[in-house]
Amino acid sequence: MLRKTYSITLIVVFLAYAQLGFARVTGLPDFTSLVEQAGPAVVNIEVTQFGERVRSAERSPGAEGPPPYAQEDVPEFFRRFFGQPNVPGLGEPDRFGAGSGFVIESNGYIITNHHVIENADVIVVRLADRREFEAELIGSDPQSDIALLKIDADGLPTLEFGDSRALKPGEWVAAIGSPFGFESTVTAGIVSAKGRSNNAQQYVPFIQTDVAINRGNSGGPLLNMDGKVVGINSWILSGSGGYMGLSFSIPVETAVDAIQQLRTTGSVSRGLLGVVVQEVTRDYAEAMNLDRSVGALVTNLNDGGAADRAGIEPGDVILEFDGQPIEVWSDLPPLVGANPPGKEVDVLVSRNGDERLFEVTLDALETDRDGNLQASTAPESRSNALGIVVQPIPADRVDELGEAGGGVIVSEVESDEAFRAGLQRGDIVLAINNRAIEDVEDFEEVVEDLPLNKAVALRILREGTSNFIAYTPKPAG
Repeated sequence: MLRKTYSITLIVVFLAYAQLGFARVTGLPDFTSLVEQAGPAVVNIEVTQFGERVRSAERSPGAEGPPPYAQEDVPEFFRRFFGQPNVPGLGEPDRFGAGSGFVIESNGYIITNHHVIENADVIVVRLADRREFEAELIGSDPQSDIALLKIDADGLPTLEFGDSRALKPGEWVAAIGSPFGFESTVTAGIVSAKGRSNNAQQYVPFIQTDVAINRGNSGGPLLNMDGKVVGINSWILSGSGGYMGLSFSIPVETAVDAIQQLRTTGSVSRGLLGVVVQEVTRDYAEAMNLDRSVGALVTNLNDGGAADRAGIEPGDVILEFDGQPIEVWSDLPPLVGANPPGKEVDVLVSRNGDERLFEVTLDALETDRDGNLQASTAPESRSNALGIVVQPIPADRVDELGEAGGGVIVSEVESDEAFRAGLQRGDIVLAINNRAIEDVEDFEEVVEDLPLNKAVALRILREGTSNFIAYTPKPAG
């Protein structure tokens, strides 16, 4: 009798434990309180960029009224797939865009992305309570992709800043924004990684998440479970232009530094080490007596720049900057850019296996009036107007072409425009503006003749499927 009672007790305990374990495995966090707390401070942003009239020379003598739309001003890709735009009298129609943002001060200061408001003539902010205001642009910084707006309002709900440095991979986070114009959309996921790099914004150590982010989410907040802002949603990595599980947010510390400078000076200043760096390969690490492939390999220096004056040389491997370890070369630019010009920092390098410590006084990173770089620590500059590097198609991929025949393979995506459009390393470019690309020489000839500041359509092949990617490239520089 005792043995039977003991057995029943064990079964009951086991079932209770199993139920507890099942709840622990399948239980998900409840975001309702977080959304109720943070949602009212998230805003929708609509921008308008006015179009331009076509050249008066295209008008017939004696014609009255607005000039006709110029057929040749419309790229062939859009004429073929979307038809002739019905915008009489405009050489280029008004352009409309949308994004998200959030209120940081009750008197109307709002954070969003630089790329949301770039070149906008009118910026309209719609609050969660449906009120609308035309916003003043206080300043924006393309390098951090941060913009600060101001609307004439008081008593607004605000969001608090959290600490992105405390985030851990696997931690739950949420985003609120207006993807595709659907306002106050909430999505959630986990932190996938930290310190991700992007050649187009090398001074930002991005937070990678699997939170669903789409067009219109840009500029909205990434929130921790306390409802505090830990990041600003900026971009996604996608082969289709839509969400594919890779979303990237600007750490809140980077944003705070940028907005503080924008409020006081209208621009953002950054320190400059004056080096060009690249990855430390396994072979180079072995040759230089490093125990592993770590650090940033100095390949060139600005003549008379900060690193040059301090005694750093090409071939040195930077292991630490201002006490912070450099695991990969992309760790260096955000650390340098986070420091003001004129600051003295210690730089630890390995030279032929011997460690040396240099004291460096940082120069100022030069930018133009719009905040675009005039000096860069990127490993290489843009090679052409399209912002991509191409190579001949390797023999093991020729079979993918089928009847297409020619083409070139993308070996590097250098420009922000190409990156945001969705081009990826490994894509095969088959045609540009409906002109077939046979080889690298053909590619270079076509790209050299491309008109500036006009949309370009690329027909690409990816994983056996061809599709079109269109974007407006900027001149190489």
